[in-house]
Amino acid sequence: MEFRIENDVLGEVKVPKGAYYGSETRRAFENFPISGMHLQKAIIRNYAVLKKAAAAANVSAGKLDAKRFSAISRACDEVAAGKFDDQFVVDAFQAGAGTSTNMNVNEVVANRAIELLHGKRGDYKLVHPNDHVNMSQSTNDTFHCVEHMAAYEGIIKNLIPALEELEAALDSKSREFSKIIKVGRTHLQDAVPMTLGQEFSGYSAAISTASHHLKESSESLLEIPLGGTALGTGINTPKNYSKYAIEELDKATGFDFALSHNLFGSMQNQTDELRTAGALREVAATLGKIANDMRLLSSGPRTGIAELVLPAVQPGSSIMPGKINPSMAEMLNQVCFHAMGNCHAVETAAASGQLELNVFMPVIAYNLVFAIDILSNGTRAFTKRCVSGIKASAAVISRYVTMNISTATALSPYIGYSKAAEIARKAYLEEKSVMQVCLEMKVLPKEKLEQILDPSKQI
Repeated sequence: MEFRIENDVLGEVKVPKGAYYGSETRRAFENFPISGMHLQKAIIRNYAVLKKAAAAANVSAGKLDAKRFSAISRACDEVAAGKFDDQFVVDAFQAGAGTSTNMNVNEVVANRAIELLHGKRGDYKLVHPNDHVNMSQSTNDTFHCVEHMAAYEGIIKNLIPALEELEAALDSKSREFSKIIKVGRTHLQDAVPMTLGQEFSGYSAAISTASHHLKESSESLLEIPLGGTALGTGINTPKNYSKYAIEELDKATGFDFALSHNLFGSMQNQTDELRTAGALREVAATLGKIANDMRLLSSGPRTGIAELVLPAVQPGSSIMPGKINPSMAEMLNQVCFHAMGNCHAVETAAASGQLELNVFMPVIAYNLVFAIDILSNGTRAFTKRCVSGIKASAAVISRYVTMNISTATALSPYIGYSKAAEIARKAYLEEKSVMQVCLEMKVLPKEKLEQILDPSKQI
């Protein structure tokens, strides 16, 4: 490999000759061979959008000349479009605050802008990563902003729509199954009757609630500390820089970002990320509960509950011929476990900051965006390849209803709890229906019993 020599405060650095990144990125690449995972493309893309907005604000303030702005702006567009994705080589586990990632973006944008000005990569007299691309910025304010931007975008454009699709599919099944009377279950034991549609309406309502809470919580991400620079004081920024930069961000993203009401509080803490992580945890818990129920209700097909038939999407065993597993529900469970772990990492990192800056922003950003991504993708796959194709096992459900001893609950107002419990116990021990036992014991006339014990009257 051929190299070019760049210099930084620590001395000479050998950078691959064809690289768009520079010395700081190369040092980070060599220092942090940790996971092979990089901060997500959404973070890099939003960083490029922010750099362009910052450059526009600097032009408006008279700090940046039009020629450099034009080159930086075009370079940012290309980075945002993914043209240089292979140049973002810094590991997700890196030095604190995200400085290495910020400099990776600064260097790639600078070197591409240099090319556009007909210079050679590394000739930072034309466009400097710090002096020009990073003008009026610090990692400490911009990484916060990008973290918010990427997370909010993922929630609003991907996760909320995915949850709404699932809610609609569950609601459709609720209507489809509205006439199917089944045995309800509490403590994993038989309970009073309900409809399968009512059961599915509960799932739909739970998704609606979690989605609403997520949308509500994510609104806090629209507050950003852009222009706070190192600590929140705004050192090295021109007058009205934050106003101009946020206006440009709003134009570019279509969102309504606003300057944090207190820059120091926003940069010291990760309160908004904590709130969002809490809402994501609720989403994961809700999805996981539904996936568990689908697996349980479809268990069998001969020796389980077997009330539901899930779509067969792939063979389930390498040794047992014909075995089909609830693969999509199993996938969703694992997504939820991992997303909860992501949220725990966010919470632990957010609680571990010191003084004027939480330096653990890279791991917070990575885990927050990762949780949003996998919950979005997992939910969509589960909706499309499982929920939409669920069928009810009407014969199995009807058989359970016939032998359900909890229908004796409806007798209590007529014969008292103790007598109803005696009938239920006798029905269980003798493997008879409640109706059979009531007729044998002659507790009430047959016509009255048929009215009271009719499952359709108990739902």
